[in-house]
Amino acid sequence: MLKFIQNNREATALLAIACLFIFPGALDSTYLSMQTLTMIFSSAQILMLLAIGATMVMLTRNIDVSVGSTTGMCAVLLGLMLNDGYSLPVACFATLLLGMAAGFFNGVLVAWLKIPAIVATLGTLGLYRGIMLLWTGGKWIEGLPASLKQLSAPAFLGISAIGWFTLALLLAMAWMLAKTPFGRNFYATGDNLQGARQLGVRTEMVRIIAFSLNGCMAALAGIVFASQIGFIPNQTGTGLEMKAIAACVLGGISLLGGSGSVIGAILGAYFLTQIDSVLVLLRIPAWWNDFIAGLVLLGVLVFDGRLRRALQNNLRRQKYARFMPSAPPQRKPVRKSSQHNKKREIAQ
Repeated sequence: MLKFIQNNREATALLAIACLFIFPGALDSTYLSMQTLTMIFSSAQILMLLAIGATMVMLTRNIDVSVGSTTGMCAVLLGLMLNDGYSLPVACFATLLLGMAAGFFNGVLVAWLKIPAIVATLGTLGLYRGIMLLWTGGKWIEGLPASLKQLSAPAFLGISAIGWFTLALLLAMAWMLAKTPFGRNFYATGDNLQGARQLGVRTEMVRIIAFSLNGCMAALAGIVFASQIGFIPNQTGTGLEMKAIAACVLGGISLLGGSGSVIGAILGAYFLTQIDSVLVLLRIPAWWNDFIAGLVLLGVLVFDGRLRRALQNNLRRQKYARFMPSAPPQRKPVRKSSQHNKKREIAQ
């Protein structure tokens, strides 16, 4: 059972999502509807995109805590360019380039300059947040064109155009990681760095690509954020990095690298967003959201740690079982009748 849970974290996350639908559905039958599914998905798009990028980085045994600031910085660039009269495609393309450049810079710090990822991205977290505030002067960006808001307008089956793009991106990333040698290099780099190098994997380039893709996903999340709310506050993206990492952990991405899948991270992001919707249904104040989400994450981390330890103990027992001394063979009891006959023979 433990091995099944460890090897099927996506199924476990999907079961948790189903349970979180059934519980409030018993209280309010209108909650169990297609509209609820699409509403939660629309709310979870930003976190899903960040979870996709965080997955790429965490698979290589690294972590990026600057994606929230990258999201805010890219959203600000998008807003400034649109208000300056640039077309939406040009502004979106420039935003994606900025996000990729920010991620590339993080990758260079980690892979080439050998700075620990947590230290490097903590530094760029403040750097990118400072650039964002310098561009805006601490003010909000408003008056964005209607064409941007149309990206998040409901379309086919109640899902927006950018929502369908997110689904297509998810499937493409999942296929790339599972079916291509390029995708398997991410797992190899995170699982055994020296072994991957001996196999010819360019581990430094793999890590730089992972951070660059992460920055690109953060930029796309900034575009989705701006299109959904129609303006850009001066605190855009604050705290999103922790939610993205939490979504990955909930979906089975290992903090030690080398294991997990994009689909699991997406399900983790959906689950975290679903918690918020359930709290709204139960009329619980919004300031409980972070507390409950953190409590769920701690529970998953404790369970994951116990699960890994139990599996390691089982593997250790199986490995050394053949070296353990076997029980001595039991001697068959001698029947009294045979003993009596032997005594008679001796007496004769």
